Amino acid sequence: MRLLIVDDDDAFRALLRTTFEVVDVEVEEASSAEAALSIVELRRPDAIVLDVSMPGMGGLELCRRVKADPATQAVAIVLLSGSVSDLAVAGESAAADAYLRKPFSPLELLDVVERLTGSVAAVPPPLSGEREGDEQQLLLYARDLRHLLEIERGQRALLQNAYQETVAALASALESKDTGTRAHSQRVQRYALELARAVSPDLIDDPSAEYGFLLHDVGKIGIPDRILQKPGPLNEGETRLMRTHTLLGEQVLGGVAFLRGEGLRIVRSHHERWDGRGYPDGIAGTDIPLSARIFAVADALDAMTSDRPYRPALSWATAGKEVLAQSAAQFDPGVVRAFVEREDALRLVRSELAA
Repeated sequence: MRLLIVDDDDAFRALLRTTFEVVDVEVEEASSAEAALSIVELRRPDAIVLDVSMPGMGGLELCRRVKADPATQAVAIVLLSGSVSDLAVAGESAAADAYLRKPFSPLELLDVVERLTGSVAAVPPPLSGEREGDEQQLLLYARDLRHLLEIERGQRALLQNAYQETVAALASALESKDTGTRAHSQRVQRYALELARAVSPDLIDDPSAEYGFLLHDVGKIGIPDRILQKPGPLNEGETRLMRTHTLLGEQVLGGVAFLRGEGLRIVRSHHERWDGRGYPDGIAGTDIPLSARIFAVADALDAMTSDRPYRPALSWATAGKEVLAQSAAQFDPGVVRAFVEREDALRLVRSELAA
């Protein structure tokens, strides 16, 4: 939705802008009715929030002109004024769609614009309270914007949960195609988060890394089933094709905003080795992103302790010895130390998410 705010008071326009930007409305501003007319001619807004009293052409005259033009008469106009008489005149002759007397509640204004356009995310009705005197306007804004931010944070949390559920479902479906189990992706994500607590706690708070841990093998969607499910070792050509899944995954997820950063690094680099003998880039040591080094241990641990088409699962003890043996070869020695430190917690994850 595109909203035009017209008021000669810079500070008041800033308050109005903040009110609507909290709910992701595209806002333009004009400090005079004349400037507003130019904007309306160039880019017709969906709604105008308009102060009545301004130098030069007043808000009532601007409202009349917009409503008299067939090209713009459908634009919703909300008039703002501290004068009851102004609003009475507006009701009689200016053909505005709604009127609010100052001071007003920002939530009330949002509710009015939403009802007129149907384009703003629904907000609760304004909280009750006195609205007498100009000094109350800032108090109303302080209270209502705080409430709006709480709403926005709540909506963001709901969206984040929806992302998580969607990503988990996709990862499970891909894993079932690859190995016949739906638990691998969840286990390696949990393993990686446990290791990150010991190695780099800041990764715990990075949603991109968490999603990357879960969607690390999304590129396998482009690998034929005959290779993914082959019961024996892959030949040279099949191995080359299988290794492209890291690059395919990066391409598939490259346009997803919440995976940019660590998430994509994990998807691309989780098969790199500390000694430089991994793929796709053959980088070594600390040139490998830390998140990918952490994930490499988590992924290998779960692969060794899970049944595969070409071999039965190894015991946890045997897999643990192999992780230790590969320190400074396949794995970052610091992450291997974290494995030793967090082994009890990792075993608990395994028991909770047994296939």
